[in-house]
Amino acid sequence: MSELNQSDRSNRSSALGSTPNHISSPKSGYTLPVFAIAAAKAALIKLLSDHTHLESSDTRDIRGTKELSTLEIKDRKTVTIELLDESNSLATIAINQQARLDQYTALAITISDPGDNLDLTANTPIWAWVQLLPWQGESLMLAAGEGLGQTKSGRPAIYKYAKELAQANLLPLIPPQQTAQVKFILPEGRSLAQRTSNQAFGILDGLALLGTSGISQPLSAADKLADFRADLRAKAQDHDRLVFCIGANGNQVATKLGYAESETVQMANWVGVMLVEAALHHIQTMILVGYHGKLLKLAGGIFNTSSHLADGRIEVLTTAAVNQGLPQALCQKIARSLTAEAVQKLLAQPEFKPYQRPFFSHIGQQIQTRAKAYVHKYSDRQVDIEVILVDRQGQILFDSGSPS
Repeated sequence: MSELNQSDRSNRSSALGSTPNHISSPKSGYTLPVFAIAAAKAALIKLLSDHTHLESSDTRDIRGTKELSTLEIKDRKTVTIELLDESNSLATIAINQQARLDQYTALAITISDPGDNLDLTANTPIWAWVQLLPWQGESLMLAAGEGLGQTKSGRPAIYKYAKELAQANLLPLIPPQQTAQVKFILPEGRSLAQRTSNQAFGILDGLALLGTSGISQPLSAADKLADFRADLRAKAQDHDRLVFCIGANGNQVATKLGYAESETVQMANWVGVMLVEAALHHIQTMILVGYHGKLLKLAGGIFNTSSHLADGRIEVLTTAAVNQGLPQALCQKIARSLTAEAVQKLLAQPEFKPYQRPFFSHIGQQIQTRAKAYVHKYSDRQVDIEVILVDRQGQILFDSGSPS
């Protein structure tokens, strides 16, 4: 197996210009399932390698089917995880803390590092509580603790790739005729989930162990733009209409609304660049789908939506409120709000509910107007722009393609 190399990638040029030599290339990281399974493996190793937890009368075999390496036993600061990719890559994950809680229970903690991504799970602690039990009918049982969400049916929000990681990295260590019960705990998960669209996709009360790969590529780093543009060009050959999404949640919303993957394009924060690229490749209709707190920046003429470059969301919302003739007291509340989410929740209150639909219709129409003007300015093409704004729960706030 090959050890995954985390060294900086070389800078590369694109049609939009080259990356300055003094700017380091973006760093990849790992997805949340990798850190969760690493914590579980560290806790399991703690139990299996610390022989002092066994009573002399205990006859259970503490060795699994896979022999622990000397390094893994002695160096408890890291564990190695098989990522199950085509390159048979291995990831070395740092262990923040680990402790044996009793004879058959241990806890280990990792810290999420998604690399140079604008990822809200960055630096999030992931706890794995592991208990060895007599045989329970299966060797490995995975459960959701505090902060890890559940589906509407009550199942833990642990999806296919995370389960495959667990089977590959934990099962070989579990002693014969024993069961390892693993509970994942994300102390900050419940609060972080409120800043995602998880609830719209049936994930309740926390984050999810999602993902189809172990490596987290920096989608907001400039060298990723070339990949998005290549995807756009390929899909433009077969379509005259494309759906543009910001982030994974935007893509999930588009899927939920019935748009096919073959006509859906990811654009991260490069909204302006991607729309102009589409126009130059003869796309006639562009549908923008995503969280209102991101897309509303276009109404203010901001076409790179990275908050590191420009924000202006509250200013855009306040201006819209004034232009709509909302009551002065409500305009002042909007101006004092800290986030776009807070403004949306304010307008959802019963006394302000009548203003919500016309307010977001105004925002959506402004996005359409500014986006059309932007595309025409830089491509000299006239295109149709449709806009679908959704809240964190995936509920539609504005759809330019639907009657009011």
